[in-house]
Amino acid sequence: MTFSVLKCPNCGEEYNINRNKYTCDKCGNILDVYHYDMEYKTTSMKGVWKYKNMVHPEIPENKIVTRGEGDTYLYRSDRISEYTGINNIYMKHEGENPTGSFKDRGMTVAISEAMRLQFHKTLCASTGNTSAAAASYSALAGIESYVMIPGKNVSANKLFQAISYGANIVDIEGDFDNAMSGVKTAIERTKDFYVLNSLNPWRIEGQKTIIYEIMEKLKPDFISFPAGNLGNTSAFGKALMDLKALGVIDYVPKLIAIQAEGAAPFYEYIHDNRDHITPVKAETIATAIKIGNPVNYKKAKRSIEFTHGIVEKVSDNQIIEAKRAIDRAGIGCEPASAASIAGVLKLRQSGEIDRGDTVASILTGHLLKDVSMMPEYKPLKISDIF
Repeated sequence: MTFSVLKCPNCGEEYNINRNKYTCDKCGNILDVYHYDMEYKTTSMKGVWKYKNMVHPEIPENKIVTRGEGDTYLYRSDRISEYTGINNIYMKHEGENPTGSFKDRGMTVAISEAMRLQFHKTLCASTGNTSAAAASYSALAGIESYVMIPGKNVSANKLFQAISYGANIVDIEGDFDNAMSGVKTAIERTKDFYVLNSLNPWRIEGQKTIIYEIMEKLKPDFISFPAGNLGNTSAFGKALMDLKALGVIDYVPKLIAIQAEGAAPFYEYIHDNRDHITPVKAETIATAIKIGNPVNYKKAKRSIEFTHGIVEKVSDNQIIEAKRAIDRAGIGCEPASAASIAGVLKLRQSGEIDRGDTVASILTGHLLKDVSMMPEYKPLKISDIF
C-alpha cells in the first residue's frame, strides 16, 4: 500500500506529512513529497485526481478541493511546425485550466492538503497566476486567502482575478522576490498561514500530472516550457523519475527549461556550473517568469541532470515573435508561455533539435492573462471589404 513522507532530497531526512514546515531541519533544503510503494494506477476521477495514487494517496476524497483542473488539450499546428522548422511539435495548453494557468494543478493538491491539516488561512507571494489560483481554490474551500503582490509588476488581469475571488491583497514594493521575502517573514512570525508558493512540495505533486498526461499520448524527444521559480522544472523531472522507476516508460525525454534573458539566473547557474545560484534583478515583459531568485533551483538542477536536459534563454523580442505565431495560429497564450516555443526555435536553429524530432511544448497561461502586449491594429472600413 502506498504511503507518503516528506523527505529531504539532499540529506535524506524524513518527516511526517502532518508537518507544516517544508524545509529540512538538518540542512535547510526544500523537502520533497516521497511516496513509498507507489503504483501506476488511475482512478475514476478526471484530470489531476485521476492520478491520486501518485499525487496524494492518503488524502480522504471528502477533503479534495477541485474545479476539474487538468486533462488540457494537446494542439498540433501546421503554422507552428512551419515557424519552428519541426514537423512534430505539439502544444499542451495549460491556459485552459479553470483560472487560466497550470497553477491550478498544484493548487488543487495544496488546498486539499490545507483542508486535511485544518488550516483557515492561506498565504502566497505572486506575480499573478499563483494569486489567482490560490484565491479561487481557497474560496472554494471556504478558507481565507492572503496574497502578497508586487503591485507594479503584475498584470491587471491577474490581479482582477484574485480580487474577484475575495483574496486579501497585500501590496509589496519591488518585485516577486521582495514579495517572497514578505511571505518568509510572515511565516516566521505566525503559524496561522498555510503557504501556497512552490516551496510547498504538494504543489509540485499536482504539477507532475502535466507530464503524466503528455506521456500517455506522445513519445516526445523533448519537452519545453517556461522557467521562472522553477516549480515546473522540479515537478517535470520528478514525474519522469516516477514513470521510469515504475516501468511505465523505457526512455526519458529531455527537458528544455527556457528563461527570459533578463531573468535567467538558472541559465547562468547551469551553464557556468556554479555551486549556488546568483540572484538577479529580473527584467522581462514575460511577467509570469520575471523572477530573479528562484527557490527551487536545486530540485530543478536534479531534473535537468536526470533527463540530460537543456537550459536556454531567449530575448523579449524572441518571446514576442513566438507569441505572435502562437496567437495567429488561433491558439493564443500569455507572453511567458511563448518562451517555450521561442526556445525551441532557437535550439532548432542551433541544430540541437532536429526537424524530425517530436517536441511537446507547454503553454502555461491563457491569452487573456496579460493583454499589455495587445498588438496595434487598424480597423477596416466596410468599403474595404465590399
